[in-house]
Amino acid sequence: MTKRDLIEELVRLYPRFSRRDAEVMVSAVFESLAEALRRGDRIEIRGFGSFVVKHRDAREGRNPRTGRRVTVAAKRVPFFKVGKELRLRVDGEEEEGTAVGVAETSATESLAMNRSR
Repeated sequence: MTKRDLIEELVRLYPRFSRRDAEVMVSAVFESLAEALRRGDRIEIRGFGSFVVKHRDAREGRNPRTGRRVTVAAKRVPFFKVGKELRLRVDGEEEEGTAVGVAETSATESLAMNRSR
């Protein structure tokens, strides 16, 4: 799914929002996430996963084309760790004692309730 697909899905689910409104909302969420990671904050989205920033030390690498040694500077990189619920849903399994369909139903019910407001 691309950013454009996400915007289209929002417009489809919530027709009261214009495409421009949906684009602004999606961009605001992504900017907020990026800014939080820039500050070194951890982002956790329950049932989905978490984003953290990991530090990678400087090291010596090789240029794959020439084979020459190159110095790779230290850097901070974003890292995503998938949540258990998402991992199970993607794998098509059910969590012990909880059917995956229950999470889907409650999410669908939430969307329906929000639309009726």
